[in-house]
Amino acid sequence: MLPVGGVMSEILFHYKRPDPTTWVYLSSFLTIGLFFVFHRFWSIRNLDILMLILLAPGLLMVHQGRRDEFHASELVAAADAMTLAEQPAAGEAEPAAGEDASADRPMAADELPADDLSAGATGLATAESPTTAIDADPSPAEDPSPAADSASELTPRPNKLRDNAEAVLSLRDRLGLIGDVESARSLQLRGFIWLLAIQVLILLRLLLDSAMVRRPLLDPNLTTGGLFFIGISLLVFLMANVITSTARQNREQGPELSRAGYPLMQALPTLPTRPDAFERLDAPITEAVMEAPEPSPTASAVVARVLVILAHIAVLVGIVLIGYRHFGNLRAGTGCALLYLMLPYTAQMTGRVDHVLPAAMLVWAVLMYRRPLFAGIFLGLAAGLVYYPLFLLPLWVSFYWQRGLRRFSTGVIVTIGLLMVLLSLGGSESFVDSLRQMFGLWLPRRENLEGVWGLGWFAIWRLPVLVAFLLLAGFYSVWPSQKNLGTLISCSASLMVAAQFWHGYGGGLYIAWFLPLLLLTIFRPNLEDRVALKVIGGGTVPNNRRISDSQTEAA
Repeated sequence: MLPVGGVMSEILFHYKRPDPTTWVYLSSFLTIGLFFVFHRFWSIRNLDILMLILLAPGLLMVHQGRRDEFHASELVAAADAMTLAEQPAAGEAEPAAGEDASADRPMAADELPADDLSAGATGLATAESPTTAIDADPSPAEDPSPAADSASELTPRPNKLRDNAEAVLSLRDRLGLIGDVESARSLQLRGFIWLLAIQVLILLRLLLDSAMVRRPLLDPNLTTGGLFFIGISLLVFLMANVITSTARQNREQGPELSRAGYPLMQALPTLPTRPDAFERLDAPITEAVMEAPEPSPTASAVVARVLVILAHIAVLVGIVLIGYRHFGNLRAGTGCALLYLMLPYTAQMTGRVDHVLPAAMLVWAVLMYRRPLFAGIFLGLAAGLVYYPLFLLPLWVSFYWQRGLRRFSTGVIVTIGLLMVLLSLGGSESFVDSLRQMFGLWLPRRENLEGVWGLGWFAIWRLPVLVAFLLLAGFYSVWPSQKNLGTLISCSASLMVAAQFWHGYGGGLYIAWFLPLLLLTIFRPNLEDRVALKVIGGGTVPNNRRISDSQTEAA
C-alpha cells in the first residue's frame, strides 16, 4: 500500500496534506473573499459566514486534545508494560540464603542517593559506547591497588546504574504523562463547549429564519464557472485523501455500549484524512511494531471508501440541483456546494461514513420533496442509518399532511422495513440487539459516554436536554401552521443541530448532519409559495418552474 499522500505526491511534486490549523487559516480567508458581502457589511449573510468560520477553533481544540491524549496514553501504557516486564516472572528462583536480594534489582526512587543520579546518567552514556574503558576488561599487566579494589566494590555496576536511572526517570515521566492526559482531556472539553456554544447561536438563527421574509439576492463574489472550477479541484484533492488513507477499525463494543444507528454501518472502519493521523510516537518502538506489516485493504475498508466518495458527490450534486431547480439560481447552488467543500470540518471529517452518508440522504430528501414517495425513501434511509433523523418525521408529516402524506409514509415505512430485513439475515440471536441499536431502544445512558458528557458534564443533565429536544420536534408538527420548502429546510436543520446537545458520543462534531441544510438556508430565496398543495399532484406550480432573478431580488 502506498503511504499516506503517496499518490498525490507522485502526481503533484512534493505534495503534502495541509495541517488542520493551516487549512483553517487558508479556508477562512478564501471563504471571506468569495462569500462575504462587502457592500452590505451589516447583513445576515455576513453573520452566517462568521458563525461558520467560528466552528473551526472548537474543531481544532478537540482534534489537538484527542491527539495529545492518545500520545500520552500510549506512553503511559508503554511505561506500565516496561514496569511489568522488569518484575520477576512467576516461578522464578528466589535468591539463596545469605545472598543479597537487592544486588540485581534497581533501587527505588527514594533509595537512590542524589549523587548516584549523575553517576547513573554517566554510566548510561558510557555503557552505550563499545570503546569505553568501563566495559573493557582490565589488562592482566595492571596491578590495581587495594584502594582501587575498595572503590570498585562501592561503585554500582553499569547495568544497575542504568536501571536505577530509568526507574527514577520512569516514575517522574509517568507522573508528568498522567498530567498530560488530564490536560489533553481538559482541552477537548473546552473544544466541545466552544462547538456547542456556536451551535446554540446557529440554532437561534435557524429558529428565526421563518420570520425573515425579505431575502435579497446575494450571489458569491465569483462567476459560476470559477465556482465550478474551484469546487471540482477541491473535490479531487479531498477524495484523493480518502483513497490514500489507511482504514482504522472502530473499537468493538457490546450491546450495552453500542451507539444508536444501523449496526452494519457502525461496523465500517474510519478513514482518517488528517496528515498527522499516523504519526509514530516518540516512545521506543518494539521489534514487534517495527516488523509489523502495513495493514492490507479489507472488504470493509473498500466499502467505506466507496460509500464516502459517493456520499460526498451526492451531497454536492444534490445541493447544486436544489439551487438550480428549487431556488432558480445555479450560481447560488454552486457557491453553496463550494462552501461545503471549503469548510475545515469537511477536510477533517472527510472519511467519516456516519457523518456524510446521512447528510446525503437528507439533501436528496429535500431535492425530491415534490415527489413524496422518493422523499420518504431518502428520509427513511437517513433515519435507519443513524436513528436521529427519526425525529424529523413529525415535521415532514405535517408538511405533507394536506397532500402527499400517504406516498411519503409508504416510502419511509418500506425503506425502514427493508433495512430491518437486512438485519435479520445476520441471525436470530443478534437480531433483537441489532434492532435495539438501530432504533436506540434503551434508556438514556449515563456511563461510557464521550464528548462533553464523558469529559466532565454530569450525564444526568442529558435528560432535560432530551426532553427539550422532543418538545421542539413535537412543536414543529403544529408550527408554523403553513409549511413551505423554506421552513422545511430550516426546521430540519435546526432539529439536527439540537440533536448535537444530547448526543452522547461526541455531540457537536456531527456537523455534516445539518451543514448542507444550513448552507441551503443561508443561500435560499423566498420560498413561501412552495407548499405541498401547489407543488404536489396537480398543483398550480409546474415542476419545471424556476424563480427568476428579478422575482428573487424583489422578494
